[in-house]
Amino acid sequence: MGDTFTKSMALLHTWAGVIIGSLLFAIFWFGTLSVFGSEIDRWMLPQTRIAGAIAPLSLDRLAATAAPQVPAGARQWRIDLPTSRNPVAELTCRDAKGAEHGRFIDPNTNTLLAPQQSDAATGFLVPFHYTLHIKWLELGKWLVGLSAMSMLVLLVSGVVVHKKIFKQFFTFRPHKRLQRSALDLHNLTGVVALPFHFMIALSGLIIFITLYFPQLHAGAYGEGAKAKAAFMAEAYGKYTRKPAQAPGQLGSIDAMRATAAATWGGGEPYFVRVFHPGDANSYVELRRSYASDVTMNLDQIFFDAQTGRVLARFEAGPVMTAQRFISGLHFIRFDHALLRWLYFAGGLAGCAMICTGFLFWIEGRRAQHAKRGLAGVRVVEGLAIGSVTGIVLATLVFMVANRLLPTIDSHAGGSALHEVQAFYGAWLAAFAHAWWRGRAAWREQAIVIGVLAVLAVALNWATTGDHLLTALLQGQRGGAGGVGVAGVDSVLLCVALAAAYIARRLRTS
Repeated sequence: MGDTFTKSMALLHTWAGVIIGSLLFAIFWFGTLSVFGSEIDRWMLPQTRIAGAIAPLSLDRLAATAAPQVPAGARQWRIDLPTSRNPVAELTCRDAKGAEHGRFIDPNTNTLLAPQQSDAATGFLVPFHYTLHIKWLELGKWLVGLSAMSMLVLLVSGVVVHKKIFKQFFTFRPHKRLQRSALDLHNLTGVVALPFHFMIALSGLIIFITLYFPQLHAGAYGEGAKAKAAFMAEAYGKYTRKPAQAPGQLGSIDAMRATAAATWGGGEPYFVRVFHPGDANSYVELRRSYASDVTMNLDQIFFDAQTGRVLARFEAGPVMTAQRFISGLHFIRFDHALLRWLYFAGGLAGCAMICTGFLFWIEGRRAQHAKRGLAGVRVVEGLAIGSVTGIVLATLVFMVANRLLPTIDSHAGGSALHEVQAFYGAWLAAFAHAWWRGRAAWREQAIVIGVLAVLAVALNWATTGDHLLTALLQGQRGGAGGVGVAGVDSVLLCVALAAAYIARRLRTS
């Protein structure tokens, strides 16, 4: 009975990994990059490499800078405030037709920075992690949820299959033949980061609980749109009032912040949002920052825009607080540099685990399939190369394109669109190359990855004047942003070294 169960788990582990592995790698890869999304933004948006705030931040002055940029007919506008990792304030709003507008503001001078020419990490790479950029019927999020469930199945079945976990923790033989060393690394990365991988997969499902379990509210609130709206309001907070259709003024947001800070016991907001700007019934929302908390709290206070009078306050209940704590574990939005690097390492371990799982399956069946004239290995290898080295290669093309493309306003469909086209074009080319070259494509794409990583660092230097030494020695040029740019350059150089080692290793295998 025991052997039968183990064999069934091994079969489940093998085929679940082969079928869902390509999608899982993409999700893990972009999730890993998301850990340092703000730092990649600084690299891709050079105009945001400014000094951190040197004086107390005035929300009134930021609002005065933002107001003229708000298009007529906008129902609301929002300013995300600077953080230790993001030195700029960011204005976002939608015009009467629904088109989104955004500008960066230097909080030291309260002046507008150059328009954004790139979607960068937070506009493209990070959303890819949880939506796959497939919006139709929320299909992207459903596929991510399926992948998270599959990951949990793979982890549990992997523990059952690999009984000697303690031994595998200390076993890695890189100089053995490729199949053996791939299995060693697969086991090692799976065991070392097992708790992290389990937490990430499970928390990813819990974050989208209202999507994956759409009837969650039905037991207490009933069926229908009104019942769901009532559930969402009680769970996440909501306050509305209709515009008066009469002119009104915006009072002191700094005074509102002082009231909020006193209410929150010294807590500060991380964004301010103004509803019905210019109307007598305009109101202001402040949300408490969670930079020092794991829990992504939902603390909100709404003020009358003219008088500063508190209109409503919201705090999440116990169940939603637990859900937001789990969300905080997944998103790691709190300030903790060491944990951020550990999350990054855990994400890379997940990528390595998926890649080596593919390699072990392919190398274990290559000779057998060739002898029997089967195409299985060739198909799986094409998928594996395109979805592993191919997606890394495409990401680097995205970054290289960011430094090569001319400075064009993204709202005119300029370089931001071209960067995305370059990404998908490179990714498709990687798949085509993988099916054309077969096994040789692993090494050839690794070489291209190494070249692109070095090229990205060189282009950053050539186009912005910032290189690794200046960013480290003259960090004041960008404060935390300068250090972030140096970090991205350093990781790119590490990617180049790793790619060179892998290419050399594959040549001798």
